[in-house]
Amino acid sequence: MTLAFLNLSWPVFADALALGSIYALMAVGIGLVFGVLRLVNFAYGQLMMAGAFALAFGAQWGLPNWESILFCIGVVVALSLVMDRLVFRPLRGHSPAVMLVATFAVAFILQNIALIAFGSFGKTAGALAYLQEPSDIFGAEIRKIAIVAIATAAMCLAVIQLLLTRTPVGLHMRAASMDFGTARMLGVRANRVITGAVLVSGLLAAAATVMLSVEQTQVTSTYALPDTIYVLMGVVLGGLNRPIPATLGGFSIGFAFGLLGGILPTNQSQYLPSFIFAAVIAVLLLRPNGLFTRANGAVERL
Repeated sequence: MTLAFLNLSWPVFADALALGSIYALMAVGIGLVFGVLRLVNFAYGQLMMAGAFALAFGAQWGLPNWESILFCIGVVVALSLVMDRLVFRPLRGHSPAVMLVATFAVAFILQNIALIAFGSFGKTAGALAYLQEPSDIFGAEIRKIAIVAIATAAMCLAVIQLLLTRTPVGLHMRAASMDFGTARMLGVRANRVITGAVLVSGLLAAAATVMLSVEQTQVTSTYALPDTIYVLMGVVLGGLNRPIPATLGGFSIGFAFGLLGGILPTNQSQYLPSFIFAAVIAVLLLRPNGLFTRANGAVERL
């Protein structure tokens, strides 16, 4: 069964939606921290790497899948909070450039720790490999992971939207993102808001890790690093200053990679990142504020 107007198969289309959904979750996690701290966290991929190693150890120890997933969530969230406490909080009053360099340093340190501890071949996280099996959906063979990824991302994004618009913590995050100084004068607790943003960002990183581990079972020190770069590119493409455009940008990059990667010949897929990067540069030359933002619109980061 094919999509006649694009000559695509439904499985390829579903896989592209799934990858776009995973990248959208990563974009929201990166955007939350940027909205509150004005910080682009380049160590986000290393958080996912740590979570993937947790899944690999869970499989090695023979843990049930749900325990391995909880272990992954615990490792990613704990590492996120430690990173905030030891790095972000002491540097909070410094310039964004200083904090950006600090995230590079943290990413490099975590990557080398993993390389020393687990070697260049890493470990295998294949406990959820059964999600690669297809399911018959109206006559089309759609992989289970595609269905799970799309449903999980939709649920997580809905919960995040409710958190930001219907809870005191979310409203404080929105206030802090617009004017942190004024928000603190009005009674918003800076540490609580930042910890909340880092915590939610870590949970989203863990969710993305679990789904990405089905596709990328070999976990090494560079795990999720290319994906993080692609998502950061998508966030800038969509519009870094606002959450919904940033999420749409992350989804668009993932969808484009999944779609083109599924229809291009294998011997040409190696050129796909270069083509995507060139397309992003072309778009930013025409829309420097982002593809999904208004040119002169008000800036609201959360």
